[in-house]
Amino acid sequence: MSEVNKKKITDTSRNGRVWIYPKLIKGKLYQYRNIVSYFLLALLFTGPFLKINGEQLILLNILERKFVLFGVVFMPQDFYLFALAILTFIVFIILFTAIFGRLWCGWACPQTIFMEMVFRKIEYWIEGDAQQQKKLDASPLNPDKIFKKGLKHFIFIVISFFIANIFLAYTIGSDALLQIIKDPVNQHIYGFLAICIFTAVFYLVFAKVRELVCTVICPYGRLQGVLLDRKTLVVAYDYLRGEPRGHISKSDESPKGDCVDCGLCVQVCPTGIDIRKGTQLECINCTLCIDACDMVMEKTHRPTRLIGFKSEEHIAEGKPFKFSKRIYAYSIILVILISTLSTLLIQRSDISATILRASGTLYQLRENGTVSNLYNAELINKTPEDMQFEIRVSDPQATIQYINKAEKVEKGGTVKLTFFIILPQKRVNKYKSGITLNILSKGKVISTAKTTFIAPPNL
Repeated sequence: MSEVNKKKITDTSRNGRVWIYPKLIKGKLYQYRNIVSYFLLALLFTGPFLKINGEQLILLNILERKFVLFGVVFMPQDFYLFALAILTFIVFIILFTAIFGRLWCGWACPQTIFMEMVFRKIEYWIEGDAQQQKKLDASPLNPDKIFKKGLKHFIFIVISFFIANIFLAYTIGSDALLQIIKDPVNQHIYGFLAICIFTAVFYLVFAKVRELVCTVICPYGRLQGVLLDRKTLVVAYDYLRGEPRGHISKSDESPKGDCVDCGLCVQVCPTGIDIRKGTQLECINCTLCIDACDMVMEKTHRPTRLIGFKSEEHIAEGKPFKFSKRIYAYSIILVILISTLSTLLIQRSDISATILRASGTLYQLRENGTVSNLYNAELINKTPEDMQFEIRVSDPQATIQYINKAEKVEKGGTVKLTFFIILPQKRVNKYKSGITLNILSKGKVISTAKTTFIAPPNL
């Protein structure tokens, strides 16, 4: 390890933890990350307030068991669809990782975006670059340190409070959040406590825990070892070209590789690793080391991309990137899942109907030669508008006699009905038979439900 790197580690030890002060390098890839990050931040902050067909773009309301993905409402009865959507997303992440490694972590993960593109920039703005931050932390308590640290942490808390509100909007809905904000605190004490708790969590994550989320807590990074192979594109150091590394010296004529051992790739790393040691669990593919190395290569008039997006197979054997059999297998599975999910979504009914025979009841024989069964029904409207409906039995000889009747179900709401289904006894030829009910709206069948009908057979 170079003297630069040794000094970096020994100077940053804080209570047994190596506190990382990454050096800021504004290369081309960093500028691209800025664009991607600001787009994703804009999408994240506007997501709860964007609506499709009257529904929030994304809502994960566990308390009310209501989930919305891109305007499509999923009720508890649709849990299998929601589970299939999550499974499809997981397979996509596996496929993406098998091809591009941990690129998601460095370019799209909310933890990285907030840490590197929001909180870290505030830190640079108030405390200065990496060396100035080290000097400030090592200095005794004085008015300048109190002001800078106080201002930084105050801004961190304000931003954490704002993030907590956005996070809550995704879980309880933006309308409910705005109501909590407008009303007095004592009317929404639990909502206010939730915001305070989330604020504290986000503040601790971005002010104290930081890169440990990526290197210790996040399970995705630990899956990297089983998802990557020699064909995967990752941020990698070309050791064949770079070794043996060494400083540029006119007096030393021994053969050297392109790596000048400046240590800049280590100094810019937000997780504090040395990419020259190979692919590591802590690498989030943020590409800062690529920018740093390219800068040095340009200054020393050497080809860029000594560190770049490369596969181990490409570095060791010079083979261009090609899809492996495993990637083709993941792709086939993903296509099957997407096709299945799309088909189920297309066939999904606007109203979910559950119709069951009333528990503890038998058939009722009537004086006019008919037999009836008592049923309880629950209808759930999954659409963003109120819906008029009627229920018809598919058997033309059957009739419905309501005990309590409803003709409309509100958007996102439910209605419960109780009714008899009546059949002529001479029509019954077995004790237990199936019966189908159609739910119609505007003369069109929008849902069907099946139940059983019992009666003494007409022998």
